[in-house]
Amino acid sequence: MARRQFLAGAAALTLLAGCEQHPGKAAMRLMRGWNERFEEYLFSPSRLAPELPASAQTPEKDFQCFFKSPVMPVASSGWCLKIGGLVRHPTILTLDQIFKMPVTDMRVRHYCINGWTAVASWRGVRVSEIARLAGLDPQAKYVEFHSFDAGYWSSWDLASVMHPQTLLAYGMNGHPLGADHGAPLRLYSAIKLGYKSVKYLTEIIFMANKTGGTCEDAGEDWFAGV
Repeated sequence: MARRQFLAGAAALTLLAGCEQHPGKAAMRLMRGWNERFEEYLFSPSRLAPELPASAQTPEKDFQCFFKSPVMPVASSGWCLKIGGLVRHPTILTLDQIFKMPVTDMRVRHYCINGWTAVASWRGVRVSEIARLAGLDPQAKYVEFHSFDAGYWSSWDLASVMHPQTLLAYGMNGHPLGADHGAPLRLYSAIKLGYKSVKYLTEIIFMANKTGGTCEDAGEDWFAGV
């Protein structure tokens, strides 16, 4: 069974469980936990999402944008990215410093939990490069990503963070990332549902323990792989 076929079936079962009262809620929690464990079991650090041709790219006006704040967030003039937690060298990076790091480009399909998909080209630096720069502590197993968008945040497993298609993106479709899609820097990965890719990034924290996130604490799937 293909990964996405399994996830679609699991989602249907979860919705069915939600039609019940208390037993259904318990079943839904159980199903969510089992689903997340199975997603982690299916994950492979060497499995890459397909890279797509330019002809597949979605017109940017049709690539939906979301933010939590009442108005579109805009970075301050002194924006910087903080890297801390379980690292040997806590670091603060400016955008110019990030630009000088090894560049990765990818054109991949984006999957939203609401059911729509779109294709965009992304340019940025792999999060694994940031981890290498900061000197990752062996105790680190999870990572939190925080934004200036009304405190939006998410946490990931370290293996997904270190995947070669998990980027800190500063470019989209051949131009600098716009405010509507998370400027000046956003997390983006071809292997996660859209809500895991935190926009308007301000801080990365490497941690020993699993935490949650804005959507995750509201009941969405924590692993959220595609």
